[in-house]
Amino acid sequence: MIKRIVKMSFHPDKIDEFLILFESVKNKIRNSEGCQHLELLQDQKNPSIIFTYSYWLEERYLDQYRYSDLFESTWAKTKKLFCDKPEAWSTKLISSINENDLNE
Repeated sequence: MIKRIVKMSFHPDKIDEFLILFESVKNKIRNSEGCQHLELLQDQKNPSIIFTYSYWLEERYLDQYRYSDLFESTWAKTKKLFCDKPEAWSTKLISSINENDLNE
């Protein structure tokens, strides 16, 4: 399982435009083959910084999405709204703890 984190920095006056765009494509992204989870997160101190957080079964599914028409058209619209270069990480889980683990 790959957990993908993408950090995007937007011009403050372009945040709403991005949110509308994301709302229009989020179900298509989430329904992409191999996508198990999708979240949109906003930095608490700097609302111009927004992250996508997604889970992909395997890297091949992430790559398949990244080379899809959906990604290319969405990214073309999104990158026009940036005020800084985006950053992305593909990560794997090393360890986790949840509420149930705290009771043991």
